[in-house]
Amino acid sequence: MSTHLSTHLSTFVFTPPALLRRVGQVLLLASATFAFAHTANAADTVLLNVSYDVTRELYKDINPAFIAEWKKTTGETLTINQSHGGSSKQARSVADGLEASVVTMNQANDIDLLAERGLLAADWSKKFPNGAAPFYSTMVYLVRKGNPKQVKGWDDLAKPGIKVVVPNPKTSGNGRYTYLAAWGSVLKKGGTDVQARELVTKLFKNVPILDTGGRAATTTFTQRAIGDVLVTFENEVQLVRKEFGDNFDVVYPDVSILAESPVAVVDKVVDKRGIRKQATAYLQFLYSPQGQEIAAQHYLRPRLEAVTKKYQASFKPVSLFTVDEFFGGWKQAQKTHFDDGGEFDKIYVK
Repeated sequence: MSTHLSTHLSTFVFTPPALLRRVGQVLLLASATFAFAHTANAADTVLLNVSYDVTRELYKDINPAFIAEWKKTTGETLTINQSHGGSSKQARSVADGLEASVVTMNQANDIDLLAERGLLAADWSKKFPNGAAPFYSTMVYLVRKGNPKQVKGWDDLAKPGIKVVVPNPKTSGNGRYTYLAAWGSVLKKGGTDVQARELVTKLFKNVPILDTGGRAATTTFTQRAIGDVLVTFENEVQLVRKEFGDNFDVVYPDVSILAESPVAVVDKVVDKRGIRKQATAYLQFLYSPQGQEIAAQHYLRPRLEAVTKKYQASFKPVSLFTVDEFFGGWKQAQKTHFDDGGEFDKIYVK
């Protein structure tokens, strides 16, 4: 018998009976309280939504709305936890063991990675409407009030003396969309890949710091006051302007990229935990009129026509091109531009 255990036994042996009874009552009450709390927690179904950087505010509104709807429909109490970061960084976390029930990313390539790891079906994009992207956005600019550098289009971001804030394309879908939007803007206007590469090279020479995710880049621009222009998703710049309207303006380029927000159930996790129906319903809720309206209120472009018409004043028309149109899809874009040794590694030298 160890000295530690003997000491505790001796304490009980020589403790007065009245005190022992009191201790027993306290322990019994504590045990009952713990058992009740444990049972209550066990009764709740918990989902984990692993998402990208700039959707924090969106899901703060989506989650309670769905939880209330699910409770009303089924009587079941749900808890939904969130994890946010750079889209690709988040995907790697899930691939490395973070047990996401669902993933809500900003590019298909990050979900394809999880399919390659056997965590979800290879045809995940066919499980929900619109290629499993319930809403979409595009890349626009946030500039200082009055736009002192007169930034209007992608060419302006490559001019000497313009400091551009954009997250790292190696870790952030936001950064990749910015890179591809600039490159594709040249091709959309009839230019060549050589000209596009020249533009993107000059643009990234104007980047003073590469944050790992979109929200970090927003903080760098708005709170640290670094840079002349922030390139990010339309919904992000509109939310910033809504909060700090007196300090910033939003600028729309005439050409930009279609930035979809794909979603998927992580099959391996939901089947292990028996929560497939809840996880599936959660993502289906994003397509519902209520879910679409919440997305539109957060400046994400909805898919439902009725909601689109209701909020059409919030979304300026932009000539959009797709990743498929100029880059052969996300897998090819990743291989050509963002894999180690790809175009981005060649042009970005610090």
